[in-house]
Amino acid sequence: MAKILVTGGLGFIGSHTVVELINAGYEPVIVDNLSNSNPKILDQLGKIIGRKPAFYKLDLCSQADITELHDKEPELAGIIHFAASKAVGESVKEPLKYYQNNFFSLINLLEAYKGKKLNFVFSSSCTVYGQPDELPVTEKAPIKTATSPYGNTKQVSEEILRDVVASGSSNKIISLRYFNPVGAHSSALIGELPIGVPQNLVPFITQTAIGKRQKLTVFGDDYNTPDGSNVRDYIHVVDLAKAHVAALKYMESGVDFGGYDVFNIGTGRGSSVLEVIHAFEKTTGVKLNYEIGPRRGGDVEQVWGDVTKAAGQLHWKTELDVDAMMLTAWNWEKYIKDNPL
Repeated sequence: MAKILVTGGLGFIGSHTVVELINAGYEPVIVDNLSNSNPKILDQLGKIIGRKPAFYKLDLCSQADITELHDKEPELAGIIHFAASKAVGESVKEPLKYYQNNFFSLINLLEAYKGKKLNFVFSSSCTVYGQPDELPVTEKAPIKTATSPYGNTKQVSEEILRDVVASGSSNKIISLRYFNPVGAHSSALIGELPIGVPQNLVPFITQTAIGKRQKLTVFGDDYNTPDGSNVRDYIHVVDLAKAHVAALKYMESGVDFGGYDVFNIGTGRGSSVLEVIHAFEKTTGVKLNYEIGPRRGGDVEQVWGDVTKAAGQLHWKTELDVDAMMLTAWNWEKYIKDNPL
């Protein structure tokens, strides 16, 4: 089986991708420094796939750790790079933390495996688009000035990867620009596990429903959208995980794409905050305590992606709808209430 290094592999998206790699016949090797993940997720993965995948607790920003990683895993078929700090608000308060972690980890990883013929999938984000001029946003949309250090690290990281390929690297590299991943694995054994107060909508919904949070605030109902609340392209995390497998297979197929490309990964449609809340109430039968608050600074009014390119070239499309997103997220929240991690 081809070995695929998964950095940040115990995180939300990383852990689901590990499962899909196993399902597709790959051998995942997980690296995580556990700064934003829980070591017990390794046990949870073992319950899903029948064995614990290889795991190294390493910091990719450490030269000693990256050398140790290369010595232990010199031969890889590919790398999926998730490991990065990712909270927009925190990045504004602590920009140096974000620049150091997100750039050093990527550069060290590329340097350690320089000269190897690898298929490299980079975890990027739709934040590179900002508030797009047209919807749905395509991969050809202009990259605007980032509104946060986090967003800037994604933009610059994509430039780094593009320059690496242009320099004559033997690597093939794909950046996947995610929209809004939510939901959990159907087993309810892995899911989103925010540390502290959630920064994203769906875990705040489920934590409010379970009683961890007193109420949910909808930040604004006066936007130029059908119901006045923000609109986003929410994608089930399992569909997103499968997109990484599709990207690997695309590069393995030998198709000539110039060595570097980018793909939007979403559903291709937008759902408003209020629509998501109502979907949660409908699928779970649980009424949410929520209120309408003022707009939140920095929020984009509405954004969703055109995913035609991913469907045509990666032969990938989403299969799970917003009801499945809400139900699996709720099942996960109930699981961790009864089985604290």
